[in-house]
Amino acid sequence: MKRTLIINGGNIEEDFALPFLQKEEFDYKIAVDKGMEFCRKNGIWPDEILGDFDSVDPEVKNYFDSQDIPVHVYKPEKDQTDMENAMSLAMKRGSSEITVLGATGTRMDHVLGSISNLTLPLKAGVPCSLVDAHNRIRMIRQELRIKKEEQYGKYVSILAFGGAAEGITLEGFYYPLRDYTMKAGSALGISNEIVEEEAKISFRTGTLLVIESRD
Repeated sequence: MKRTLIINGGNIEEDFALPFLQKEEFDYKIAVDKGMEFCRKNGIWPDEILGDFDSVDPEVKNYFDSQDIPVHVYKPEKDQTDMENAMSLAMKRGSSEITVLGATGTRMDHVLGSISNLTLPLKAGVPCSLVDAHNRIRMIRQELRIKKEEQYGKYVSILAFGGAAEGITLEGFYYPLRDYTMKAGSALGISNEIVEEEAKISFRTGTLLVIESRD
């Protein structure tokens, strides 16, 4: 098992992130562009660094350049985002699970891009989560169970991604479903709640976004 943390350059609320990192254990850390600033400020030592470095403080970049840490430099004009390159690197390093901090923020284009990037580890069979102070976002193609005591927030939402998802059955939720086909664009699965000790999401075909959230 190799749990990898990607520290991206989006918004990272320290009041959430620092306790989260104290609770969770990661075997490998990849800092991405402006995410280096969070690492520098909080004494986090990445195993690798990558980016086009168009948004990071030059002093922070110079500091990490002086350390014995592998750095992957990309041109700003490229076909892949830094996040996409970070996910590819994490999988290349043999990650069995990936967690991403700093994938959300004020740039909705980057947020949606990061969500779309979840298809990369999904195709490789590597579980991946985007997390912030209010959300945990995952993409699945097979059954998912969530224990009530371990859920990330009060609400659990599901959305069909990239087309219809067929045979959706929700058990242990306030709003159950049985053999339901959810089309892309439907908001039927928004703001459900777990009402039993364990909830189960199962379906036959398609891809689902699962978003656990709290206000």
